[in-house]
Amino acid sequence: MKPKYYLGADVSGSKISLLIADETGQVIGFGQSMPGNHEGVGYDDLTGALIAALRQALPPEITPDQIAGAGFGVGGYDFPSETKDTFEAIAGLGLNASVAAANLALIVLLAGSAKGWGVAVVADSGCSCWGWDQTHHRVGQFTGGGARMAGGAGAKDLVDKALQGLAHDWTGGKEPSKLDAAIIRHAGACSLGDLIEGLAAGRYVLGAEAAALVFETARQGDTDAVELIHWVGREVGKMANSVIRQLNFQELDFEIVLSGEIFLQGGLMVTDPLLRSIRTVASRASLVRLTYPPVIGAVLLGMEAAGLALTPELRIGLAHSLAVYRLSGRVAS
Repeated sequence: MKPKYYLGADVSGSKISLLIADETGQVIGFGQSMPGNHEGVGYDDLTGALIAALRQALPPEITPDQIAGAGFGVGGYDFPSETKDTFEAIAGLGLNASVAAANLALIVLLAGSAKGWGVAVVADSGCSCWGWDQTHHRVGQFTGGGARMAGGAGAKDLVDKALQGLAHDWTGGKEPSKLDAAIIRHAGACSLGDLIEGLAAGRYVLGAEAAALVFETARQGDTDAVELIHWVGREVGKMANSVIRQLNFQELDFEIVLSGEIFLQGGLMVTDPLLRSIRTVASRASLVRLTYPPVIGAVLLGMEAAGLALTPELRIGLAHSLAVYRLSGRVAS
């Protein structure tokens, strides 16, 4: 009998990472392709990108029919209405395998939580928050609708909040703060008034990259910037608390996995108010940083789809094997 293998794909907005491993967690292939998820490129191009990543990852001695389970963590896969198109895009790989697909935050949860269940928050340019119960039968999620549906705690939202404060400073006749001055310089404006006028007229544009200015000036002690980062922590706390209530985790001991640049850059300025907020609802919850690549969680999702029991040892073994695989020079870190 031919050995069986398991596939996992991390489908983000910037790229696809695809990993193949055996049932012991030994990595035997890795591939990457661009572009990323369906929200940016559509489902047809998603299929093409998955095929390209699979061709890179699949060793010549292994055939696709040896893949027994495949898991896909898809950024932007938020609602049941997307299920049919998502699975049709995956079907383009031609696999004869048990397949599971979930929002990207859920593979972050599988990769980051030693328990394999709990809550995960991904905060980069945008923000998402999902949870899974112990059986993986019940899923909790925050809206998935971005800031207009109260899900705004990513870098784009932080910049928008900073601009609101900047507008209040201008209308109130305040002297520009350290953060205001940094944004003025970044935009290439000559004054606060010029920046306001230029933003209104479209001469100046500020995107998610400007969030770095908030973190930089906060580390310099600017109180406005510090408060903005605290605001992010409180907003993430509200999202997590909603998912905690959906899943009835209030009395449980569980992990909340944090992933993304917001947490890397904000540090305790984000996590302290976040934890305070969560502890009002779930006093036994703890925060953990994601240290393993999310694609590890995608492989675990594929293994679970094929009926394998997920264990902490399997998760650790996958991560160790991928690290060794990278050190061999067969994949960039």
